[in-house]
Amino acid sequence: MKEKIGVLAVQGAFREHRQVLEKLGAEVVEVRSKNDLEGIEGLIIPGGESTAIGKQLEMDGFGERIVQMAQAGCPIFGTCAGMILLSKRIEQSKQYSLGLLDTLVRRNAFGRQVASFEADLPVKGFQGKELRAVFIRAPYVLEADPQVEILAKYEDKIVFVRQGNILATAFHPELTEDTRVHEYFLKMVPDKADRKEQSC
Repeated sequence: MKEKIGVLAVQGAFREHRQVLEKLGAEVVEVRSKNDLEGIEGLIIPGGESTAIGKQLEMDGFGERIVQMAQAGCPIFGTCAGMILLSKRIEQSKQYSLGLLDTLVRRNAFGRQVASFEADLPVKGFQGKELRAVFIRAPYVLEADPQVEILAKYEDKIVFVRQGNILATAFHPELTEDTRVHEYFLKMVPDKADRKEQSC
């Protein structure tokens, strides 16, 4: 059966994530309120403005519901701004976050929009060629607790992590033809036979 994946669609590059997921055969739900979270088996938080997305999540128990889903085992994947929103600590900022990753992140760590760039990354567990990564006003992880698995670095800066059912990249995997990051995320969705009833 198809995985039913939600993509947070309040702001940012959600359409590109949808296209990749549909290419991989998943059913996609655009999530704009906490009601849209019902019945999904995984959630992607896309890039965009982390402060703007955070303000939306603060409203009406939206973010609180995502935290509950994550605590019940639902896979959550954040890209760029999504990484910031998943982190427990944000350097020199008290903005809203979901606090699901035991990390400290630095916002806009590689510079402004004009400093956007691409790079090839070796990724732990990925076979074949290096992963082409697109960085746009990207963050990176300054500190990661021992329970956080580091999957990739760029120039010794942590840019791809996993902690249990939480996945995060500083870059935008939806903007290249390489679908391995999304495939990896879909494999995190538990088989229906193994899933807790209504885990998401």
